[in-house]
Amino acid sequence: MIIGRLLTHRWTSRRSVEGALFLVGFVLTIPAANWMIGHVGTVCVPGGACLLPVAPGLMAPSGVVMIGAALVLRDLVQRRLGVKFGVAAVIVGSAISAAVAPPSLVIASAVAFLLSEGADLAVYTPLARKRLVLAVVASSMVGLVIDSMVFLWLAFGSLDFLGGQIIGKAWMVLLSIPFLAYLRRRDERLGLTAA
Repeated sequence: MIIGRLLTHRWTSRRSVEGALFLVGFVLTIPAANWMIGHVGTVCVPGGACLLPVAPGLMAPSGVVMIGAALVLRDLVQRRLGVKFGVAAVIVGSAISAAVAPPSLVIASAVAFLLSEGADLAVYTPLARKRLVLAVVASSMVGLVIDSMVFLWLAFGSLDFLGGQIIGKAWMVLLSIPFLAYLRRRDERLGLTAA
């Protein structure tokens, strides 16, 4: 009985530490995306965004890669810390997004973040217990399409750059698949369950 409690505490502690790390990573993606847009890219438009190639002949603002990572990290926060933390992360992330976005993009940034992360949560939650990789990929894809459409429409009244936005974010989701598969296998091996 005592050993069972100690083992449970050990895995609960591991889950909490990993959840905290995922939460910090999630929160940091937001200012990182805003910083990257002005500083990282193969082409930086004077007074505008820095761009990265995301596919042959297709460019996107460099911050899109961090938003793709944010969608994956929010799912991992929920996996480790629970739905309440997942919802709180969306709310806090939206506030941070509004706080660090350039003044002309505050509303577009905050609304896009809130809606896309909320959609991500809604798709991820029912799938997460049985199929982690599918849950993260499906929910992130839904979230990144919503984020791209809402942001572009509210910020610029146009969906002209939708393809680059979606592909840039999708790369980060796809690059996370090996880590997600490892995490799922490791959790099963250790008997570590989702929160």
